[in-house]
Amino acid sequence: MPQTMIPQSPPVPAAVADIMQPPVTTVERYDHVAAAAYLMKHAGTRALMVLDALTDRLIGIITEADVAHAVADGKDVNEVRIHDVMTNRPTVITPATSVRDAAEVMISSHFQHLPVIDDTGLAGVVDIDDVCRALLGQRPGPERRTLTDVVQSAPA
Repeated sequence: MPQTMIPQSPPVPAAVADIMQPPVTTVERYDHVAAAAYLMKHAGTRALMVLDALTDRLIGIITEADVAHAVADGKDVNEVRIHDVMTNRPTVITPATSVRDAAEVMISSHFQHLPVIDDTGLAGVVDIDDVCRALLGQRPGPERRTLTDVVQSAPA
């Protein structure tokens, strides 16, 4: 009987530094939630890092879920400020954190995104898709469709 060969999976990246995305778009705590939704849509991301305007240090994270909750609660996103809905002092990891450890933090804490901090400050961000693809040995996927895309494309 011929032996069936199962292809080997590519090696899993060892560290978050290998898979993290740059924090291309950031916001400040006093910006409107509508501005955050707009930036998420146009940056093709589902989370934004919130930086202190004076120190440029990470102070929070705002996600599509935060925007959706504000809308579901009947809040006017043109009036509500990011600091009212963001997660303050988010859990962070370093570029040296293993991909497996990042996955464990995400699963145990129900996080979709983790900011990556190095000696100079905010170095990047990883999301659950990045981690899953890395653990499965897959390359980054196609551009993501965001909640704001869905809301804006819905019939009035």
